[in-house]
Amino acid sequence: MLFATIAGAFAIVAAHAVEIGKPAPAFTAKNVKGETVSLADLKDKVVVLEWLNLQCPFTGKHYKSGNIPKLQAEYTAKGVVWVSICSSNVGKQGYFEPAKMAERATADGSKASQILMDTDGVIGKAYDAKVTPHMFIIGKDGTLRYDGAIDSKPSTDPADIPGAEPLFSTALDAVLAGGEVENARNKPYGCGVKY
Repeated sequence: MLFATIAGAFAIVAAHAVEIGKPAPAFTAKNVKGETVSLADLKDKVVVLEWLNLQCPFTGKHYKSGNIPKLQAEYTAKGVVWVSICSSNVGKQGYFEPAKMAERATADGSKASQILMDTDGVIGKAYDAKVTPHMFIIGKDGTLRYDGAIDSKPSTDPADIPGAEPLFSTALDAVLAGGEVENARNKPYGCGVKY
């Protein structure tokens, strides 16, 4: 019984291992072109991690409306590295073979710097990514600066985007300006990540 209690306590700690202001978990994965991408290679850059499922209607809201592609283009032009991560396991919703994933993402307007395949869920679980889209921002110093929603209206309706509070982009603007992020951790919304 004591062992079960200790194991349970460890699981709780592990689920909240990602902390604002602490070093972001390191990762290495293959992108849709088969190239190896490592967080260590992105040192001294502001990095966005966006959990991606192109079959999720919440993700669809932000891609088909052009919202995420617009943000990707705007911020990568400012030197941000935007990494979209698909943690859908093989055979689950949102999983495509890498070449097909690249094709689908391009068709949906993606302007991400990288699209990573995380079919074993290692990166997603390290960050405790819950939904698509779940947004994270890593500062130039490698610390986690934001963990939360793309905006304040948890719907699948693109008409809700203009009236939503842009939680993620407000945080990213603060990081780029060298300021503090208000509301740095909030509840993301979307489809559950298909581990």
